[in-house]
Amino acid sequence: MSEWKARRFWTDADLRPADGGFEIMLDSRVLRTPGKHALVLPTEALARAVADEWLAQGEVIAPQTMPLTRAVNSAVEKVAPQFDAVAAMLANYGGTDLLSYRATDPQSLIDLQAREWDPLIDWSARHLDAPLRVTQGVIPIDQDQGALDRLHARVRAQDQWGLTALHDLVTIPGSLILGLAVIEGRIDGAEAHRLSRIDEDFQAERWGADEEAAEAAEGRRLSILSAERLWSLSRRG
Repeated sequence: MSEWKARRFWTDADLRPADGGFEIMLDSRVLRTPGKHALVLPTEALARAVADEWLAQGEVIAPQTMPLTRAVNSAVEKVAPQFDAVAAMLANYGGTDLLSYRATDPQSLIDLQAREWDPLIDWSARHLDAPLRVTQGVIPIDQDQGALDRLHARVRAQDQWGLTALHDLVTIPGSLILGLAVIEGRIDGAEAHRLSRIDEDFQAERWGADEEAAEAAEGRRLSILSAERLWSLSRRG
């Protein structure tokens, strides 16, 4: 028996103003989330980009080609109802941030991490008023609670769309500082992905790349870029 697949039922995808933003119309139907919740997007740019994903579908719907649609559905159905819990989970990454934990050897990797990561640690201290301690090895270190509280406040200040974008910008690289650096304009998503892979790329250069690992890394890179795009499109003005 062949697997059932959702098929295209609309001809056009367009926008209409709604209270609080913009709705997407699939012909005469208002697009809703899979759980039938209202989907009102905060900016015309984001609504148009989501509508374009629906316009680009062929006869059979391919959800993997609709990252923005998946993200905005998640913002409505998962992030908004448990906003505080999601914000706290992301803020907790500050206590175990990737950039704080450095290699113990070889010296060339130690030097590379310092050269690439120290500027972001310094930026966090100056721009976010959140200095983080750095250590070698994986034994946990305590961070200043005041710094962690200020990072939490930065996360908590996001709206549901920003928090949804920040989720992937933080959890994929394993660094709250990298995620905040993207939304603050300090670096872009591609650079965040590169910086998060200092160790892996160093090992690949020494021992050779693994095709399956490289494919997984590319998937993570695309997810980070999509989250960055969601952030940009969801900003008002």
